[in-house]
Amino acid sequence: MSIQGGGPAEVEGSAVCGDTTARRHLSTLDRWLPLWIALAMLAGLLLGRFVPGVSEVLARLEIGGISAPIALGLLVMMYPVLAKVRYDRVAAVTGDKKLLVSSLVLNWLVGPALMFALAWIFLPELPEYRTGLIIVGLARCIAMVVIWNDLACGDREAAAVLVAINSVFQVFAFSLLGWFYLTVLPGWLGLGSQGLNVSVWQIALNVLVFLGVPLVAGFASRLIGERAKGREWYEEKFLPQIGPWALCGLLFTITLLFALQGHQVTSRPWDVARVALPLLAYFAIMWSLGIGVGRAVGLGYARSSTLAFTAAGNNFELAIAVAIATFGATSGQALAGVVGPLIEVPVLVGLVYVSLWAARHWFRTDPFASATSARATSEILA
Repeated sequence: MSIQGGGPAEVEGSAVCGDTTARRHLSTLDRWLPLWIALAMLAGLLLGRFVPGVSEVLARLEIGGISAPIALGLLVMMYPVLAKVRYDRVAAVTGDKKLLVSSLVLNWLVGPALMFALAWIFLPELPEYRTGLIIVGLARCIAMVVIWNDLACGDREAAAVLVAINSVFQVFAFSLLGWFYLTVLPGWLGLGSQGLNVSVWQIALNVLVFLGVPLVAGFASRLIGERAKGREWYEEKFLPQIGPWALCGLLFTITLLFALQGHQVTSRPWDVARVALPLLAYFAIMWSLGIGVGRAVGLGYARSSTLAFTAAGNNFELAIAVAIATFGATSGQALAGVVGPLIEVPVLVGLVYVSLWAARHWFRTDPFASATSARATSEILA
């Protein structure tokens, strides 16, 4: 997906930002991606609403609280993107203290605090939905963000590092922050409080499945492929073959996710609208803060875009799993978790276009050249 002066560009979008083979026409899948995503969401909602037993079957296909079909879709989605990462250049990213500090502050200080504030501002009399939103704000994104970052021509190596850091923090900080924002802070402010019961093991398992498996697979693919055939073959022959898997996995995941809770979403439209408002504000504010901070500290477009999307995205699978395990599948907390991706997916797809527009009109750079430049700089610094 790409734009040029506000419209589609003559590049092969999602899979090739910054690659030397980029200047080709869009594939059918890429050209109409927003439409395919909308259709996947609609198909999932209709399946969950009108096909008896679909959501129950999907709910039963769980391993350790993780939906096996959704996990499969996320793994297929993430593997091609992580296979593109040049892991020998990651060390250059870890030395970028401006990027790392900005990401930690946005993700673990600003994000949860902002969602807490928005939940109380928009839903003061709805404690179940409010709690569900706060849980969404605590679950930092480690999965779909790699897709949004790649579509926006962000820095792949930087994205790999930031999601890995978020994963480590998630294991150790999620329960602590849940206790603070749902029990301690409301008590200090004289507001209603609600506890959160979630094990560190559940979070660690979520991280292992949704990041660990595709990360190891992507690293192994590049290591084996380059040693056997060379980097040129790997990047010009192998990667284009697996590239479409990412978007197919994304569409498959979206369909299943919305089918799982389709009946709840379609039967409670007013509640969905109430929950959607603070989510819209959250995604817009976090992305704007990310891109603005990146530009202010001189990160350049590619890493500023990566910072923006990692700050704006959330780990909806973890949030939904925690809400269901703690409050029940039919609870308001679980519904708020489900509404998260309902709003996040189309909003962040839209922000991909905004990001590419910002590259040309705010950063004064070609996003595709910027992605290439970021990789070249990494090679020089490594």
